[in-house]
Amino acid sequence: MTQKMPFDVTRARRAGARLAAVQALYEMEQTEKSARATIREFMEDRLGLGPEGVPIEDADPDLFKSIVNSVVEHQARIDTAILARLAEGWKLTRLDATMRALLRAGAAEFIAHPELSDAVILDEYVSLAHDFFDEGDAKFANAVLQNMGRDLRA
Repeated sequence: MTQKMPFDVTRARRAGARLAAVQALYEMEQTEKSARATIREFMEDRLGLGPEGVPIEDADPDLFKSIVNSVVEHQARIDTAILARLAEGWKLTRLDATMRALLRAGAAEFIAHPELSDAVILDEYVSLAHDFFDEGDAKFANAVLQNMGRDLRA
């Protein structure tokens, strides 16, 4: 019999997975390492178990892998969705690399996790945007994610 985790623990583990996914996507772009190699590295070093079998970082490994793999699998669709919500003439490369990773991860969840509401996905990634960026950039992320979510789930 598996024991159900309390909601706040589940939510914290999912937030950890989203943060790790953004970090992994950033790292993949900077190093040109494959998703498989990056996921393996994160699972061993950052999401793995410590010496006493306790998770080193409290993150949901299944959600982490799902987000990273979904970005790779749906990259063209995701990048098209992001570009559709940028000002005319803007290129993805003009966005900060962390912002690109964050928007791609959010878009991947809109695609791969229809069981999650738009509001949950939006709230989680806007919260992450506040961790990485100032208020103006967090508002930008909010607007792009909100519109992209509508586009991807239409």
